[in-house]
Amino acid sequence: MMKNYTSYNLIEWVKPFKKSQHALPEPSLSEVLIRVTASVLCRSNLYVQKRKIAHYIMTILVMLFVLMAQGLPIAFANELSGRLIIVTSFPENVFNRFKSAFKERHPRIKIHVRSKKTSAAISFIQEAKGEPADILWASAPDAFEVLKKSGHLEKVFRSKIKSNQHILGYPVDDPAGYYRGFAISGYGIMWNRDYLNLHNLPEPRHWDDLRNPDYMGHIGISAPSRSGSMHLIIETILQGKGWDEGWSTLMEIAGNLATVTARSFGVLDGVKRGRFGVGPVIDFFGLSAIATGAPVGFTYSDATVFLPANIALLKNGKNPDVAKAFVKFILSSEGQKILLEPEISRLPIDPEIYLELPNGYPNPFDENLTKKGIRFDTELSRTRYHLVNNLFDIMITYRLRSLTKSWSIVREAESLVLKAEKISLVERLKEARRLISRVPVTANQAEDPSFSSGFIRRRPGLPIPPNQIVLEKKWEKFAKTNHLKAINLVKETMEELTK
Repeated sequence: MMKNYTSYNLIEWVKPFKKSQHALPEPSLSEVLIRVTASVLCRSNLYVQKRKIAHYIMTILVMLFVLMAQGLPIAFANELSGRLIIVTSFPENVFNRFKSAFKERHPRIKIHVRSKKTSAAISFIQEAKGEPADILWASAPDAFEVLKKSGHLEKVFRSKIKSNQHILGYPVDDPAGYYRGFAISGYGIMWNRDYLNLHNLPEPRHWDDLRNPDYMGHIGISAPSRSGSMHLIIETILQGKGWDEGWSTLMEIAGNLATVTARSFGVLDGVKRGRFGVGPVIDFFGLSAIATGAPVGFTYSDATVFLPANIALLKNGKNPDVAKAFVKFILSSEGQKILLEPEISRLPIDPEIYLELPNGYPNPFDENLTKKGIRFDTELSRTRYHLVNNLFDIMITYRLRSLTKSWSIVREAESLVLKAEKISLVERLKEARRLISRVPVTANQAEDPSFSSGFIRRRPGLPIPPNQIVLEKKWEKFAKTNHLKAINLVKETMEELTK
């Protein structure tokens, strides 16, 4: 039998009930309970006979009371749940803080973090081993360009680039919509004040200061093949100075190295603990160490870069709605302010936040700071990403002991020649310097995608392209030959000096 019933939206208790007439069969008590449950869980209207509304409302209240007394969750269908897998290069104190804050909002979400070096994160995503990840969260924009080019990022963001959303002409969000900037990263030099005082060393201010022989044995650096932020520092020096002079700078800095750490965190820890005195780092390493009371200093070098740190959704992610919610949270006012906590000390992407900060806090939207920066060519960095990393490893990382010894011999000879005022011998030592500063790749080759894109990251158990193997063997021979020539020039110079 069909009867007229009144529809009550039981979810909107604070508003007057919305009524509408419906022709529905009279429900049984079990059907009422089913409808009550569905109404609560699905936010739908409950259709009940008008004269029995009080009875049904009482039934609902009793049922809800029983559920709550038993500790059972009363969730709505639109509450986010499931697994969220994040691949990130950030340190544990950063991702754990955001992880806990996000879970407070969405307790039914299980967050799993895959902590990886940037280059390893690229390989992990491209090889797609195991369960697909949902999010990539890292600093290096060129890493995102690599994955965008290889088709591993999901295009989910609308481009809304405003005039104030550029840093030195660089957009803070990917104009194509594949990734979003969530913070700004600058790069510079960090030092331990106590260490420098102990060794009577000056505070470095520029990349070129790190070439000073006074710093021999006092600098730590990480390999760019194992650190995305260090790759950006290396690429910044190469772009700021040009390929040849850039490598000359890097090779001389390498002569002062105490170690090459496995990850960029190693530079931070080494400087804080005084294992070595100085290291090039991403800014939030230095800023967070200062904010938490470590005896360190930090400065942005001239010819540095200010670039967005990014977040992206990955193709084939299992939980895109949750991933989007995580991105939205990071970009929210709450998420941006978490970046300012002392243990994190990152530069928010939101320009409005800097209006609330005290004078002296680095503001990447202030020209007084960004005038130190150069315009970074991400496309160039992307195409030669693995070329630069592999070249650095062969010329510096794997030859560190030999390289530092060669520089020590050349510098000692230079000192003796200058003291003896034997100007005629200076040119010979300049040639020795040039030999140990050169790399076996030309600027034209480095800018030619047909050459530079032929390199891949070395990974245990995976094959390397034959051409890369041949070229890297040539590089090794080039380095050994040039170092031997340089040492022989020094020997000849010293023999002539003692005549």
